Amino acid sequence: MGGLLEQRYRVDSVLARGGMSTVYRGRDTRLDRDVAIKVMDPHLTADPSFVLRFEREARAAAQLHHPAVVSVHDQGVDGDQVYLVMELIDGGNLRDLLNQRGKLAPAVALSILGPVLSALGAAHRAGLVHRDVKPENVLIGPGGQVKVADFGLARAIGENGVTSDSEILGTVAYLSPEQVETGAADARSDVYSAGIVLYEMLAGQAPYRGETAISVAYQHVNSDVPSVPEIPLALDTLVRKATRRDPSLRPANADAFLAELERVGTDLGLTPQPVPVPGSLPENDRTVVMRPVPVAVGATPPSVAEATRPVVPKPPLNPGLNPGLNSAAMTTVHTGPPTPPPGFPAGASATRTMQRPEPPRRRPAQKRKTQAEKLEEERKRRKKLYTIWGSVAAVVVVAIGLFTWYVGANRYTEMPSVAGQSEQNAQVLLSKADLTGLVEKVPSNDVPNGTVISSDPGPGAELRKNEQVKLVVSRGRPVVPFITAGAEVDAATKEIQTAGLKTVKDPTKDAFHDTVPIGKVVGLDPRPGTALALDAPVTLILSKGPPPRLPVPNVTGKTKDEAFAELQRAGLEAVDASGDDGPENNGSRVVRTDPPAGTVLDPTQNKRVTLFYENNNREVEVPDVTRQKVREAKEELERAGLKVKVEFNKSNNATVVNQSIPPRTRVQRGTEITIVGL
Repeated sequence: MGGLLEQRYRVDSVLARGGMSTVYRGRDTRLDRDVAIKVMDPHLTADPSFVLRFEREARAAAQLHHPAVVSVHDQGVDGDQVYLVMELIDGGNLRDLLNQRGKLAPAVALSILGPVLSALGAAHRAGLVHRDVKPENVLIGPGGQVKVADFGLARAIGENGVTSDSEILGTVAYLSPEQVETGAADARSDVYSAGIVLYEMLAGQAPYRGETAISVAYQHVNSDVPSVPEIPLALDTLVRKATRRDPSLRPANADAFLAELERVGTDLGLTPQPVPVPGSLPENDRTVVMRPVPVAVGATPPSVAEATRPVVPKPPLNPGLNPGLNSAAMTTVHTGPPTPPPGFPAGASATRTMQRPEPPRRRPAQKRKTQAEKLEEERKRRKKLYTIWGSVAAVVVVAIGLFTWYVGANRYTEMPSVAGQSEQNAQVLLSKADLTGLVEKVPSNDVPNGTVISSDPGPGAELRKNEQVKLVVSRGRPVVPFITAGAEVDAATKEIQTAGLKTVKDPTKDAFHDTVPIGKVVGLDPRPGTALALDAPVTLILSKGPPPRLPVPNVTGKTKDEAFAELQRAGLEAVDASGDDGPENNGSRVVRTDPPAGTVLDPTQNKRVTLFYENNNREVEVPDVTRQKVREAKEELERAGLKVKVEFNKSNNATVVNQSIPPRTRVQRGTEITIVGL
């Protein structure tokens, strides 16, 4: 049984440990439920400003209520322990699944990313940005339930300015270019990180790798994400669109990304798949597997690098001496002559006990060498030295040659010729040459889709084994990309140019749109998905804003000339009815219009108003309007040139039960007829 945080949360076993925090399995003793407790490391909590930011971000994250978001139950500070209480997810995370299975099938990858984008979309609508979307923060619970964790913690830690190399290396692989360059992040930054996660699920590895965080960050800023080999073109295009270096070319937020993801999945026939649950946490995520550790309130969590070792005392230098004595106590230094034992006078006794030294022996006289003998000896000595140094030099040369051969032998390979091969065959040839291919797909008019156009370096180049080479693979003829309605002209132009096409404008094709502002893109001509030749023109159809609304004025009772003039001032086109409803002269009076007065017309569809006139010297036949609705009966009688009066129930939905003039009776135009509504 572990200690209690704020006398409520019991801390039990360690679930995971990272560079910034430790996650424990815990128990809420008040509500009697299992929870996950994230305890921040002391090097962060020593800064009071971090504690304030942590509390602010935790409160913001707690406002998110979404089935794919890990719920935040509570946050608090107990002594020097700053902690977060969250929903406990028994299972693993996406990193565990990738470590176990490598790359995932496209249908499974989309089934995982869908809930992630749904959760991020809820956050973006609430004005929150995750800032740290990565496989470690995508949890997979029982039954394959996918949830996103750690909303807001990246901002609190980043603003504190205290990070570890391991944490940077674990996160920088998913940071957007703008986060690397300026530290700024918005919804499109989360879209970029989610696109990198999708790339890793489909390819089995992140697009950028390096020995240092700086080298990986440099690639994010200066390189486009490469194509994912062996996946459908539409899905590869979506990955590249989500990971554009220019934020304006990405989907605007997670909801827009999710809509395009669902569209691509539907077009490719990818049905949702059950999400596999990781069997166990891999070593690089669990960091340390420990027995349940009781955490006392106010205590510092043990460091990952700490090891428990018994302390073994050093043995004394001399076992026979008192172990309490130090080395100075066990050493006696004597200077001068030896001290005589007690009872002997100094000097004399010492002299008597010493023996007289023997005189030195003289060396026998040697015969002096002649000058010739000395020269001969010098010659032999030099010859011997030359022989020795020559042998040494030969050995050194041979050793250097052997070392060079050993170091260089079997470390280099030759770049094979892959142009004209299929992407799959080219990868096989590179694998046989111990090389790795990095694929970049480009449009081409002549080279079929999936065929290698060129390589960098070219064939015959000498390379180190396991080195990466660039394969330029054809995507076939360019395809008009999908552009979201309302996109900026510059963003749409870049997207079309990236597809290998060019943009043109034609004001005659611009159109009115109810919601898209003036000057924004509402469509393309040809339509998205159309295959064209390289550098073929694509017309941007721009919005002219909402269409003007033209209400039909009431010109009943006016002469023909007066009615025509008023309709023209209103921007409408007036025409006369034909036959008996036409005018006798310019003084004829209008009895009705079609469409009726008050109708609002869309000028893009129809601006014509037909005028019907009253001609009293002409006879008309009274139609039968019984059993019709009052509104329908009035319209039919007025079209016949009669005046209508409604009695009893005047509602338009009432039913006509009687009419004052019998049907098929011929009367003068303009005669009044009374209908009875019931």
